[in-house]
Amino acid sequence: MPERPKTPGSEISRKQKAIGLAASLLIRAVCATMRWEMRDNAGIVKSPPDIQMIWTFWHNRVFAVPILYRKYLRSRSGAVLTSPSNDGTIIATTMKCFGVDAVRGSSSRGGLKALLSLKKWIDNGFDVAITPDGPRGPRYILAPGLILLAQKTQAAILPIRVEYSSFWRLKSWDQFQIPKPFSKVTVTFEPLQMIGPDLDEAGFEEARERVEKILNPARETE
Repeated sequence: MPERPKTPGSEISRKQKAIGLAASLLIRAVCATMRWEMRDNAGIVKSPPDIQMIWTFWHNRVFAVPILYRKYLRSRSGAVLTSPSNDGTIIATTMKCFGVDAVRGSSSRGGLKALLSLKKWIDNGFDVAITPDGPRGPRYILAPGLILLAQKTQAAILPIRVEYSSFWRLKSWDQFQIPKPFSKVTVTFEPLQMIGPDLDEAGFEEARERVEKILNPARETE
């Protein structure tokens, strides 16, 4: 097993730990009632790749991702990027309940530091996970940090689409989706995307738009 990089972060209070534990129990309870459909267009469930992957999915689909990981990617080890805010601490605590480490950082504030931390995980042989429109949006717009990380590490981007048949929509910037009990969740692993190491500005933007389009096959109305 490769050595896990250190994951320094803010101190976690008892309240944050309690909220994180409660959130993990809620996720387990709701997802246990759901019907799951897997569309593995990447072909990685039966034949995992021998290179590192960057799992990427929209910020508002995070709810089912911990169970998705346990069902389909549990042979992989890695960490998810979470913001250094109070909410990010709670998310990090929640993910820890599912055996996933957290890299504390933001793609919008101190983005370079966050990317360097993620690169260290990849260089040490782990996968990482990013919500490329987080932590503050715009919703469904892919920030360039994901492409830059894939370019510098030559890890493969795994676009993951998560669709709930019925859900509650929160009044947050991302319109966070909480699936209703006994609904259906369709998980799609799209083909792995490799980013060339020597792209010019136009090529970089083409790659960014390509991955964004894969995650948005039928973009919702803003």
